[in-house]
Amino acid sequence: MILLKNANVVNFDSIEKKDVLIDKGRIVRIENVITDVAETVYDLNGKYVFPGFIDLHVHLREPGQEEKETLSTGLKTAAYGGYTAVCSMPNTDPVIDNKFLIKFLKNRAWEVGMAKLYPTGSITKGLQGQEISEYASMIRNGAVAFTDDGLPVINMATLRRALEYLSIYDKPLFLHCEDKELADGGAMNEGLLSTKIGLPGIHRASEEVAIAQGIEVAKYFGRIHIAHVSTKGSVEIIRFAKQRGIKVTAETAPHYFVLTEASVEGYNTNAKMNPPLRTEEDRKAIIEGLRDGTIDAIATDHAPHTTDDKNKEFNLASFGITGLDTAIMLIINTLHHQEGFSMQKICSLCSTNPANIIDVSSGKVAKGEVADLTIIDVEQGWKVTENMFNSKSKNSPFIGFSGKGRAVMTIIDGKVVWKEKSVG
Repeated sequence: MILLKNANVVNFDSIEKKDVLIDKGRIVRIENVITDVAETVYDLNGKYVFPGFIDLHVHLREPGQEEKETLSTGLKTAAYGGYTAVCSMPNTDPVIDNKFLIKFLKNRAWEVGMAKLYPTGSITKGLQGQEISEYASMIRNGAVAFTDDGLPVINMATLRRALEYLSIYDKPLFLHCEDKELADGGAMNEGLLSTKIGLPGIHRASEEVAIAQGIEVAKYFGRIHIAHVSTKGSVEIIRFAKQRGIKVTAETAPHYFVLTEASVEGYNTNAKMNPPLRTEEDRKAIIEGLRDGTIDAIATDHAPHTTDDKNKEFNLASFGITGLDTAIMLIINTLHHQEGFSMQKICSLCSTNPANIIDVSSGKVAKGEVADLTIIDVEQGWKVTENMFNSKSKNSPFIGFSGKGRAVMTIIDGKVVWKEKSVG
């Protein structure tokens, strides 16, 4: 048994000062004071106990790109960063488009024994955008959603068939919304700054047009989840769709509510991602979208790359940044300390809503529930340094960034998989 004393227990609708008793992988009691003898007792001194954080959008790179990340390093990074579960993206080599590769991922994750893995399969075979993948067999073997992330589904008839097929199983499509022709091979946000520093731009219309198109198809045929929302216009389109009753959910990433395109100055390739960092107006709109529920979840879009991938001229460098090591600090520091988001709201964005989107049994701290827990010290300050990354890659624009908020313990299936030495 594990006893957590003096905890602030957070759910999406409450915070209560409680003791929490865990036995055989589940929460067995939550009371004001528990005096039972337990093998291990942790006095949390008011730290916050959340239902386990779930990251809906992670690139683990295995199979095929193990020089960037592996299931072992990625799932360890997630657990050490405070995440009890992650959804892996299927754009690996080979593409995750069949049941055998879903089985491979699940078995490897079980062997690693760190954060839980909820794999996604590709919408189309080989990410080619034409023939839909083998959804039924992948679902039977553990796929929770489907996405061609990294590429948009261009053929709307294919999108329709995918939505109709998955409506039988009530599984969502995660859409990478990008009109490639409007993006026009750009490398950063199109605007005054891109003109000033001479880099080709990616216009916001490339995202917004694709989101609007996907929503209109979903209106008739099924359920979609919009990945990595980055613009004010996208927030407005999604908000209007929800008001119309369309089955759409959405996520954004910490870099879109913390940084702006200004981070690219000096040709910083660690600030190159797709969609790109936008303007201060967009950053504020993303925060408001999170506040009012237009954006349902925060995901990292963890995209590790080697030094060689990034140590190139800006146009040639790879898109993407690592996110699992730094996400919780960025969320707590920006949304709670700076923007006044409640702990309950952060619980919704990082745990309850992600669990609901992929329909997994998680997202609450309650008697009888599996003990997947994220424990956070919201006042602990720390500085991001290159040597603190657990990820195999260190391509982060947040190196040197300081803030408050840190995961200090991660409990998965009732087992403490990581904790700071200060917790005792």
